[in-house]
Amino acid sequence: MNAPLPSALFTPSWHAELELAYGRFADSTRPVLRRHQGPLRVQKHLYAEGPQVCQHIIVHPPGGIAGGDRLNISASIGEQAWAQLTSPGAAKWYCANGLAYQQLELQVATGATLEWLPQETIVYAGAQAQLSTRIQLQGDARLCYWDMVALGRPASGERFDSGEFRSRLEILRDGHLLWHERQRICGSDGLLDSPIGLCGQPVFATLLITGEIGAELLERCRELITPVRGDLTQLSGLLVARCLASEALHARAWLIELWHLLRPALLGREAVSPRIWNT
Repeated sequence: MNAPLPSALFTPSWHAELELAYGRFADSTRPVLRRHQGPLRVQKHLYAEGPQVCQHIIVHPPGGIAGGDRLNISASIGEQAWAQLTSPGAAKWYCANGLAYQQLELQVATGATLEWLPQETIVYAGAQAQLSTRIQLQGDARLCYWDMVALGRPASGERFDSGEFRSRLEILRDGHLLWHERQRICGSDGLLDSPIGLCGQPVFATLLITGEIGAELLERCRELITPVRGDLTQLSGLLVARCLASEALHARAWLIELWHLLRPALLGREAVSPRIWNT
């Protein structure tokens, strides 16, 4: 009789990869590569704004990320192409005894535009989440990137009182570092309630968009009527917006309002919200 296989081989974890690439053909952006392994997909490409902007919705069928799971996503946007990537719903990181990972690698060629606009990330109490994002821009490539993180589930009375959330984000242009940040938030850490930390708010969000705006538009952005606590900073070649919120819906609404104001000025197109955001 054959000996039983080690129990480690039956660890219920998902390893998934998704590789995407886009090219410009005449006045149209088209997918030129769509390769996946494991439970990670994109739905049919959409052209809600016409052929110039290719929209893809990234889907993770299991619906949540648990200990041992590893997601690798890469996308390459060719010269003069325009890709908009979003998600159908929140990404959920579950309570787990082991680490779970997501690695994101994005490359944007000269003259190309990438909009990375996923819905929120919910980190359950007890989750062990590590996220790494690296974005490489070439020449005059343009980028609009946002992320929203909700710690715990306040609506269910769950605070982020255990677990750990780590993230790393790097944006480079022609090999030179444009933006770098690291975050580490531990459950029940004093940072969660500190006035120099999250000030008791379970949701934080960031928007980064390449380019520079004038004082008038910057003030319009700052005057938005919203329940979030947020502000914007204009750096050399990069506009940064951040907020703290009591609910992910409030943070998302603020980011969308900013996107509607900033997209025409910095990316040259009126903002058309993906229909998936309303489902």
